[in-house]
Amino acid sequence: MKKLGFIGTGNMGGALVIAAAESNPENELMLADKIIEKADALAKKTGGKLCDNVTVAAEADYIFLGVKPQMLKDTMEEIAPVLKKRSDRFVLVSMLAAFTCERIQKAAGGDYPVIRIMPNTPVSVGEGMILYAPGEGVTEEETEFFLSAMEKAGRFSLLPEKLMDAGASVAGCGPAFVDLFVEALADGGVACGLPRAQAIEFAAQMVSGAAKLILESGKHPGKLKDEVCSPGGTTIQGVRALEKGGFRSAVTEAVIAAYEKNFEL
Repeated sequence: MKKLGFIGTGNMGGALVIAAAESNPENELMLADKIIEKADALAKKTGGKLCDNVTVAAEADYIFLGVKPQMLKDTMEEIAPVLKKRSDRFVLVSMLAAFTCERIQKAAGGDYPVIRIMPNTPVSVGEGMILYAPGEGVTEEETEFFLSAMEKAGRFSLLPEKLMDAGASVAGCGPAFVDLFVEALADGGVACGLPRAQAIEFAAQMVSGAAKLILESGKHPGKLKDEVCSPGGTTIQGVRALEKGGFRSAVTEAVIAAYEKNFEL
């Protein structure tokens, strides 16, 4: 049994807490957040223990940093002295966008082992795409434990750290882009006479199924698109309208814009 400590239990941190609770109930969960009520509610839901940042820093074997980048400085100023006093081994797990393992170590004030991860919001329903990069000094056993402790979060992919920002711009930001797409599909359905709730259901399930088909069939998305587009049919006319509106270019530019923002953080 290990102690998993979470500093920050917002949307992403909270989703990881739930995944950890479902993955291995034997591990002890320690939850800290500046909004105490939020962490307390999550602790009651998962069987975790309500803590403060200092307690997590002093006792947890794996310390998940779920704060926003602009909050890291203040958080580290609070816990760095605590980390320095520890004689036992611990691992920092950072989910901060644009912060390298080296940058986290510098902020923490020590050459501590760091696993950098980029999860996404579908983690909350066990369908996340979690990119991870163990930093220098992280052992294979520590990485394997992390993966087993979070296995209910979704699909994991080992990625060189230099590609983490690019991967996060697709997998991490992508749910927001898909949400816009689903909303737009539903709007179209409503315009054609569908009730709003059914239009959203149809669009969301379609996206879920289409994504599963890509992953399980191994076929290129372009080929799957061609299989739906019958000659002279309705779908190819819809594709034509999307191309006229610059759909693919707009999506590509969205990913690039998200990627470039990393360099400002």
